[in-house]
Amino acid sequence: MSLSTPGFDTRAVHAGQAPDPLTGAVVPPIYQTSTFIQDDVNVLRAGHEYSRGSNPTRGGFEEQLCALEGGFKAYAFASGIAAEDALLRSVLRPGDHVVIGSDSYGGTNRLLRDVWGPWGITHTAVPAGDLDAVRAAIRRDATAVLWVETPSNPHLGIADLAGWAQVAHEAGCLFFVDNTFASPALQRPLEWGADAVVHSTTKYIGGHSDVLGGAVVLSDVEFQGKPLADAVAFAQFAAGAVAGPQDCFLAARGLKTLGLRVRQHSANALEVARFLEAKALAGDGVAEVFYPGLESHPDHRLAARQMSGGFGGVVSLRLAGGEAAARRFVTATELFGLSVSLGGVESLICLPTEMTHGPLRGTPREISADLVRLSVGIEDVADLIADLERALDVVAAEALGARVDVVRPGVGAAVTPARVQAPEAEAVEANTVAAPPAEARRESLPAPLAAVRAAVPAL
Repeated sequence: MSLSTPGFDTRAVHAGQAPDPLTGAVVPPIYQTSTFIQDDVNVLRAGHEYSRGSNPTRGGFEEQLCALEGGFKAYAFASGIAAEDALLRSVLRPGDHVVIGSDSYGGTNRLLRDVWGPWGITHTAVPAGDLDAVRAAIRRDATAVLWVETPSNPHLGIADLAGWAQVAHEAGCLFFVDNTFASPALQRPLEWGADAVVHSTTKYIGGHSDVLGGAVVLSDVEFQGKPLADAVAFAQFAAGAVAGPQDCFLAARGLKTLGLRVRQHSANALEVARFLEAKALAGDGVAEVFYPGLESHPDHRLAARQMSGGFGGVVSLRLAGGEAAARRFVTATELFGLSVSLGGVESLICLPTEMTHGPLRGTPREISADLVRLSVGIEDVADLIADLERALDVVAAEALGARVDVVRPGVGAAVTPARVQAPEAEAVEANTVAAPPAEARRESLPAPLAAVRAAVPAL
């Protein structure tokens, strides 16, 4: 490899992130300014006039992300939804139609249904893995965009990107891909024929749960005789939902370690998925596991072909005990914090039907109430598995009539006494403890579940 064709991690560190030419600072400064002095009327220094139009910090981040996705142009927005809205605003007109993969982020569906719907935009949801269904859903002289998210949210389905691109372009449609779950560290949809990629940069790109943002990365495709990138640039400037310089600084910092972090996310997620799959095969509290890195996943081979370096950090599962078990499970973990969002270094857990995918409730695409989504962080994987096993044991104990008061103090917090009430037995006092160190793999239940097992031999 020569420096004329640097690798992914090299581009992540250096693209758009040259040292400050004035001071030599290794990290480019945050240009926290709204406007820029002109040398004469409309004679701009370095092309900057007003930060809604351009800002050096934002420009550096956009260049950095564009280099990682292999794009023509990139634009940073205030949120992932703002990025989606600007991209759609650039190409859709009243009467247009969108075909979208049926398993996709609830906010995207809300945008199409509740924001764009009243303006005369219709959409049809199809299974992302069924290209015949995609073709059949296209309306001649109406369908303008095909949109897919892969891996999908929350079932981790995989769409054939090359197949979707072929169907789209044969029909004269644009093809857009939400690449948030994979990130360019694992998947670059433009290489498979996509015309544009969208991201919630809040997730893996930022990577530390401390920034809100979105981005659109475009190929050099034309739209109505002009580069589509120009249309998105106009929508960004005219509508104004730009990312601020502080947010771009944090997102650019996150990009520099994206490859390293995503490799660890993926490795941990695979181990967690294998643990949960073993539970499902044993009939031990888990009904089904969704993760494309598992060989049992129906799209595993496709995922292995179009993703490189791992399969991402999100794992979903269905609880054998149904909705009640899922609700208890998401409140019984300690390391996995109950929250929306994903992609940060810390592990999170959520109940999609009530949280991330609430907009789909009451529709044919409603997420089943027994499904739980995990964003697997970069902690020691043995601790994460121990945490999930403990939560499954809480669910099992309470299904047998025991009452377990789970205290979630967080790592390093003081241990708090808890009361465990087993059926037909006296309450037993025990201590809740943090997950054991990595070397202490789970051979027996931790307190207080060990006390429950003693009180309920059938457990």
